Amino acid sequence: MEDDDFDLGLRLRALRQLNGLSQRELAKRAGVSNAVISLIEQNKSSPSVGVLKKVLAGIPISVSAFFSEDLTPRQKVFYRAEDLTEIGSGNISYRQVGRDLSDRALQILHEKLQPGADTGETLLRHESEESGIIVSGEIELTVGDQRKILKAGDAFYFDSRIPHRWRNPGAKEAVIISACTPPTF
Repeated sequence: MEDDDFDLGLRLRALRQLNGLSQRELAKRAGVSNAVISLIEQNKSSPSVGVLKKVLAGIPISVSAFFSEDLTPRQKVFYRAEDLTEIGSGNISYRQVGRDLSDRALQILHEKLQPGADTGETLLRHESEESGIIVSGEIELTVGDQRKILKAGDAFYFDSRIPHRWRNPGAKEAVIISACTPPTF
């Protein structure tokens, strides 16, 4: 990393959040005011080595480790539209964020159901929870003995162990952004 690229405030914030600490908690542990942490993270204050050492002791991490450890996420963070993985077929498109979800706790899908598309007479069931928002069009969602037509802006959230089914009864494509945890779909 070049010196021009180093952002002390951003690095401190990332490390604090990685350790599950609020600004207030870190300030308390370090024996400094909440304002000190806030100003450093906003790059509005350049702390002395002594203050930085005191703040980092609240995490705890050494000054050398703070500057040398790689805080880059090990997994891909950003995905372009063309990076989404198609896992659907026919009249239903399920474009998944990420390819291998074996070490992930959440599955995000960009779903498109063509007019008349249906997940089938056999109801779906899997060990997870699902939630989503209808972006455009409409769908008929059946969960157990409940059935509802959902339109743009409507949402759903249910236990996926309950038998369920999707259908697009409308005349135009339905688009949904959904999440499933754990990723068992």
